[in-house]
Amino acid sequence: MNSPAKQHPNPGQRPVLTVSGLSVDYEAEHPVHAVRDVDLVLGRGEILGLAGESGCGKSTLAYAVNRLLRPPASVVAGSVTFHDPGGDIDVTGLRGRALREFRWNKLAMVFQGAMNALNPVLNVRTQLEDVIAAHEPGTGKHERRKRCAELLELVGVDPRRLSSYPHELSGGMRQRVMIAMSLALRPDVLVMDEPTTALDVVVQREILAEITRLRAELGFAVVFITHDVSLLLEISDRIAIMYAGRVVEEGSTERLRRAPSHPYTVGLLNSFPGITGERGALHGIPGHTPNLADPLDRCAFAERCPHRRAVCADERPPLVSHVDSPAGAHERVACHAYDPHKYGSGTPASLLRGEFHPTERTEVNL
Repeated sequence: MNSPAKQHPNPGQRPVLTVSGLSVDYEAEHPVHAVRDVDLVLGRGEILGLAGESGCGKSTLAYAVNRLLRPPASVVAGSVTFHDPGGDIDVTGLRGRALREFRWNKLAMVFQGAMNALNPVLNVRTQLEDVIAAHEPGTGKHERRKRCAELLELVGVDPRRLSSYPHELSGGMRQRVMIAMSLALRPDVLVMDEPTTALDVVVQREILAEITRLRAELGFAVVFITHDVSLLLEISDRIAIMYAGRVVEEGSTERLRRAPSHPYTVGLLNSFPGITGERGALHGIPGHTPNLADPLDRCAFAERCPHRRAVCADERPPLVSHVDSPAGAHERVACHAYDPHKYGSGTPASLLRGEFHPTERTEVNL
């Protein structure tokens, strides 16, 4: 199945969602700093990919944006602002009825493991109707059923499946039903947390094409979360890479495909086989992720990095804009090896060539 042409947003357009300095901790004897000072901007109609290894904080960030965190997790700093045509909405300050009205209407979420999120003892029609009835109680039964049929048609599922139970549907069809449910109230932003997990590659591609088509047709923006960077290269307009709770690189899909600037991004890209060119060995990222209970006032990736310098052990690199980025492009990287003010031309040539070998490492005491 061919993916529809991407609808690239206008960089100068007013954003639909802004995350500013967001930090999330899991309270414990030694608090776990799962998300650290994250800044992100989502444009209207844009697909923003969010990638990183398990435990990097991407799902916690998604739950924080949706106000779905439960103890021991809590937002300890920062804000989330939804830019509604009627005025900005401080999502972190919403309570009670205002929060209930915001969810699904303005921002909806497709959860990780969504295929198992459907109630096994209720048919598809009942579950879709519940969403509409809960948020639009004045809608009549006939109108609800009509909209349920339209929602299934929208995601490419035969409306006759409304009477089916989840166990009667394939994995791909269950995922489409979950996407239909998230679109029931036509939200402006859709957050998708690992939406293709446990699907075979053929069904994955069909789901990606469906998401792209729906985005172009309905105009909503998407935050697409996954550990699989190869999927993001296919579907996203921009990609943000997270490591140890922070965004370490952000840029257009084309820039990250052509010239990734952070060693961690290179490591992720080299962890997946290409579908063209000669076959070669895959290079995994050596070492282990850091303890998120630590302050990490240095570069969190230094222990695993083949390009680390002495400064990496003492100083956390700031997230700086690429020197050749156009204004408002949101293309940034946090790496001492890139910083043109300290190291001249920036990214090491070996990094731009995609080389990621532990033998190149400069030993530094951390």
